[in-house]
Parts: sequence; C-alpha cells; structure tokens
Amino acid sequence: LKKSIRVVACNKSAASAPMNLYSELKSLASEFNTHFLFETNVGAGLPVITTINDLCHSGDQIHRIQAVLSGTLNYVFNHYDGAKPFSDVVRDAQNEGYTEPDPRLDLSGADVMRKLLILAREAGYPIEMENIQCNSFLPESCMRGTVEDFYQEMHRQEKHFKQLLDDAKSNNCRLKFVATLQNNQFKVGLEQIPTDSDLYHLYGKDNIVIIHSSRYNQQPLVIKGAGAGAEVTAAGIFADIIKASYK
Repeated sequence: LKKSIRVVACNKSAASAPMNLYSELKSLASEFNTHFLFETNVGAGLPVITTINDLCHSGDQIHRIQAVLSGTLNYVFNHYDGAKPFSDVVRDAQNEGYTEPDPRLDLSGADVMRKLLILAREAGYPIEMENIQCNSFLPESCMRGTVEDFYQEMHRQEKHFKQLLDDAKSNNCRLKFVATLQNNQFKVGLEQIPTDSDLYHLYGKDNIVIIHSSRYNQQPLVIKGAGAGAEVTAAGIFADIIKASYK
C-alpha cells in the first residue's frame, strides 16, 4: 500500500486484526491513493461490505445488523434432521468444500466472530474481537485434539446435538447461527428462529444480512444469497480485482 500497489484480500486476517493495524491499512490506502479491497471476507461474492460502505459514505448510520454469515453452519443446520449423526453432516459439508480445513473454526463461531468484527468496523464501530460475545453450541470436549478427534467426539456427543434439534422443533423453529450488532453490543450464537423471521427461509449454504439504519428504519435493507463455495468466492475476488484496476 505504501508503494501505491492495490491490494485485494480474501483472507480475513488483516481486516480482523487488532484495530490499530486495521486502521493503519485503511489510512495507508487513503494516503497513498490506492485500494484495499476485501469484499469476500464476508458473504463470499455478496455485496455486503460494498453496501455498508455506500450507506456510511453517503451519510447513513447503521444501528442494527442481524445476519447469518456462515454458509457452512447454515448448510449443516439445514441438512441435520436427526436421520444421520451431526458429525456426518459436518463431514459432508467439509467434503463439499464449505468448511475451513479445520471445521472447528466454523462450528466454534470463531469465523462468524471475525466476519461480524469486520462488518462492525466498516459500519463505524471501532471494536476488538474481545468485544464480541460468543455463545458456542459445541461441547468443550470437541475442541481438543486433532480434526479426526473432533469428528469422533462429535459422534459421541450426538445426544447433545439431537437435543438442540428437538428443542427447536418443539417450538416450531429452525436452528440458525446468528450474528447481531445492536445497541453497541455484538454477539454470535445458535438461535431458534421462528417462522415469521427473515432468517427462517434460508436454505443450502445461503447467507443473509439484514441492515437497519437511519435511512432504512421502517423496512430493513436485506442482502441474501450463496455465502460459501469456490465459484461465488472467486467471482467476488475477481470483482474486487476489476474495481482495483480502475484509476
């Protein structure tokens, strides 16, 4: 950036780094009249960060964001119906290429926390990772050992996952892993979603971001679509590269 070289990043490490580094990167891009673009950090090819930037740059203020930001977790909870073990559904998601190499990054909520952190910062909230509350649904024992140990322990904990599913069904709800920004509070966690929620009808690996702002206060702005997968992510990166090529 100091050499006015335009940067496109799909890795979330930079934008979710400590706030001082994030601010430095943004400042350098401005100072040296270059681009630092990372649209695919959240929502793969969906125009989430671009939309938030456009709102804020045009004078809007974002008050609330409610989102399902993990294509992996949405895929898992859309396919887990108790017919086969939860661990098998997670392995299917990994075989389809939807998870991180270590699926615990997805299932623990760590990846969603990073995404919410980035959205909050882009919306003007200068927060750190420790400001985000994570209500994990994974038993602590699943976080130990290797990836294969993780799968074996998930299989042993099937009763726990089945109970989560049964509790949601008894309330006529679906399970979704939700990220929320509201009233200067930031949290991620598994929630039971009722039928009248915009989050209920979310299928496959889709993501959804619901934005309430000063301008969109009666009816929220909704961005919805595939949030994981090689093709849509590559398309989002390519779109950033095209933007970076503009003078």
